[in-house]
Amino acid sequence: MSSKLAQFGKRHIARGIGRSTELVIEKAKGTYVWSVEGKKYLDLSTGIGVTNTGHCHPTVVKAVQEQAANLTHGQVNIFFQKPMLDLIEGLQPKMPHPSLDTFFFWNSGSEAVEAAVKLARQATKKQNIIVFQGSYHGRTFGTMALTTSKTIYGKGFGPLMPGVHVCAYPYFQQWAAHKADPAKFTPEWCGEEALHQLELVLKTRSDPEDTAAILIEPVQGEGGYVVPPKNFMTGLRDICDKHNILLICDEVQSGFGRTGKMFAVEHFNVRPDILVMAKGIASGYPLSAIVSRKELMDLQPPGSMGGTYSGNAVSCAAAKATLQVFEEEKILENTNARSEQFFSTLRSKLPGLLPKDMKVDIRGLGLMIGIEFLNAPKGFASAIANEAFDLDTIVLTTSIYETLRLIPPLNITKEETDLALDRILASVEAAAKKL
Repeated sequence: MSSKLAQFGKRHIARGIGRSTELVIEKAKGTYVWSVEGKKYLDLSTGIGVTNTGHCHPTVVKAVQEQAANLTHGQVNIFFQKPMLDLIEGLQPKMPHPSLDTFFFWNSGSEAVEAAVKLARQATKKQNIIVFQGSYHGRTFGTMALTTSKTIYGKGFGPLMPGVHVCAYPYFQQWAAHKADPAKFTPEWCGEEALHQLELVLKTRSDPEDTAAILIEPVQGEGGYVVPPKNFMTGLRDICDKHNILLICDEVQSGFGRTGKMFAVEHFNVRPDILVMAKGIASGYPLSAIVSRKELMDLQPPGSMGGTYSGNAVSCAAAKATLQVFEEEKILENTNARSEQFFSTLRSKLPGLLPKDMKVDIRGLGLMIGIEFLNAPKGFASAIANEAFDLDTIVLTTSIYETLRLIPPLNITKEETDLALDRILASVEAAAKKL
């Protein structure tokens, strides 16, 4: 049945959607999904970092059912609706800085990034936005110009939104100087050099008086799950303060506990001017948001923001229930415990499964884990993902380099983590033997 349904999907769903499997699923629970044939798969993708509380968490399901029977749509340009106000009351104390106290809700991560750009341009009366090499901020028309992780996201759609300038990101393993002489350079050096490159952009391409904001993922997602050195993030904040530029942190993928803290910027003690969130916010229901200082948000005139489904009531109820699960089940504690389990096992066992001329960089924070195979032949990461699929496990690749990303639910158990590790290591071993 699955093959027949998949063929139907291929005929009638837009070809422009890339898809990592041809599975047709009809049920999901916790860390698992089931195909229409009833086959069970261990899901280490969580809808690309969306179902952080696992598939169909009963607390979230209950909240959605109750809200759907009470109010499904309270249009934001017409009403205040209680689910949104309840959500703000729960969210605001979780923000990485107390100045972040005023919210705007939309539907997707891309829309939220565009909302942040709208706010930055309107508040500063400046146009330009600086982004970083390897960034992913979305596939809507505005965000295509901001995304630099792969050309496929913008190829053939130009001309794109003007006023965007790209700067180097401190991707240590792929920095040319590091590759030439790995023993000579450190991540901190890379961070300083990236800051130097940013200052050059401000001197040669986008004057501070024309620069509204610097937009960054505190941990890059589609770019390879790359964690910048702390000196880069703190230096970025200093440059923004020095030049009166807003710092926008895109936490669409890294937020809501994914890195072991509620938001990744907390690892760096850096204050964003605008924080962008989506994905894990509502455990699978379409919702996104930006949050900023009230004095910035109040610079936008009424009517300049909005949307038919902005802050949908059912999605807001799901998000409030998600926060409840975080508290009741100590999700952040589990995230950090399982993170240690993943990293310690991968770092001790995975290198020994590879050919002698192949190195591996196992990196990330919390349960946002990247595994890059250095000097690997093209397609090696995909080959591992295919081997994992044969072991009934969903694993995704990322970036232009040979990189796997592990994005399990944040409430994955110790036993499920052991199973995931066994299957990942077996998949790496099988793919390596076929080289």
